Amino acid sequence: MRVLGIDLGSRRIGLALSDPDETIASPLEVLHRRSDKKDIAALAALVREHEVGRIVVGLPIHMSGRHGPEAEAAERFAQNLAKATSLTVDLIDERWTTIEAERSLREMGQTGKRGRKRKLHVDAVAASILLRTYLARGVSSS
Repeated sequence: MRVLGIDLGSRRIGLALSDPDETIASPLEVLHRRSDKKDIAALAALVREHEVGRIVVGLPIHMSGRHGPEAEAAERFAQNLAKATSLTVDLIDERWTTIEAERSLREMGQTGKRGRKRKLHVDAVAASILLRTYLARGVSSS
């Protein structure tokens, strides 16, 4: 079963997909936010297209561990996505994923990309990092 990783932002949604054995997480694409309803419909279509069996959404928790409005929005989004897809949608702490994604891109020599193109790539890589963390924890299992 494939697992879809989602890095939910206010302007973009970074996506990553696991292999069928749930061992490898790869960046998939980035969706530009439109509205929750349209975003969930687009994600439901991707779920069907890629035969996803489970979804994980990054939970933006403050460094102090406090849940702010962004975390509450992610929780609501995950609940609505679960209803729309009839799949389990888990939440995972996403602190540090964007920083780790930027560091990974620098290490791979991806420092030349600027502006929008770089942000798009960072969002998909951040989604793959949170998905990789989720898979490493062995939470999903077919």
